[in-house]
Amino acid sequence: MNWDDARVFLAVCRESSLRGAARVLGVDQATVGRRVNALEKSLSATLFLRTSEGYALTAVGEAALLSVEKMERSALDLERQIQGLDDRLTGTVRVSTTDSLAIDFLIPAIACLHARHPDVRVQLDASTQILSLAKREADIAVRNTRPDNPDLIARRLARWPVGLFAAQSYIDRHGMPTPGSLFEGHDLVVYQPYLQSQKDLTLVSEPLGRGRIVAALSSSLLVRRSLAAGLGIGEIPVHSGELDGLVRLWPERTRPLPYDVWLVTHADLRHTARVRAVIDEIVAVFAGTGD
Repeated sequence: MNWDDARVFLAVCRESSLRGAARVLGVDQATVGRRVNALEKSLSATLFLRTSEGYALTAVGEAALLSVEKMERSALDLERQIQGLDDRLTGTVRVSTTDSLAIDFLIPAIACLHARHPDVRVQLDASTQILSLAKREADIAVRNTRPDNPDLIARRLARWPVGLFAAQSYIDRHGMPTPGSLFEGHDLVVYQPYLQSQKDLTLVSEPLGRGRIVAALSSSLLVRRSLAAGLGIGEIPVHSGELDGLVRLWPERTRPLPYDVWLVTHADLRHTARVRAVIDEIVAVFAGTGD
């Protein structure tokens, strides 16, 4: 099996359909179907069962998948090593981050990068989904979690306490909450993944028992914008609250865990000139924001 066939095979495995594989590979569905049929014919084996729910691996297909994944890792390792020797300040660097960090830090960093190195292009992905650096889905990630993969190099850019904030317009309408009141009589804005993962919900260690959750948002930027609109009270990094001009409530209180920001890249890519240039600009915009 050559690498081109292996890529088609992997795409069908992961998407469970010809249409999904075609979208990932950037080809038409008929081409993927022909490649799968030709691959099975060349191997004299049935790799997939065609079911009403999509393509499912046969026992032979599952055995093939293990070998093809090894091929993928070797191909990606080779690609990273070759790119790591590239000293040209030109080409594309893929960066993954959150929408909030993208607006406050990554876009200013890209502007500085463009002024210095106009031939380096940044492809910025801002979402809650964490892209894989090991699979070359991104070259650099700016995240609030530190990875445990030993092949990835992580550098902490900032550490911010997390506090309680509201807009002045909200305070004018509802007043200040009283510590120990469990937010009685107040509207609350929360981060949706936090809402789903926690049994005993708190904001800066205050239980939410008597408050009313009026909005659950899927991203940190949406939480910040909701607070700025006067929708309610919420918990965000102190740096973000100050940047948005919000009023900090109960400044003596913070969430037990701070908000860390990590810059992550693959060990094989950290010396590539264009990747290094992007890293330097990202580090510069975070300098002095708190650690």
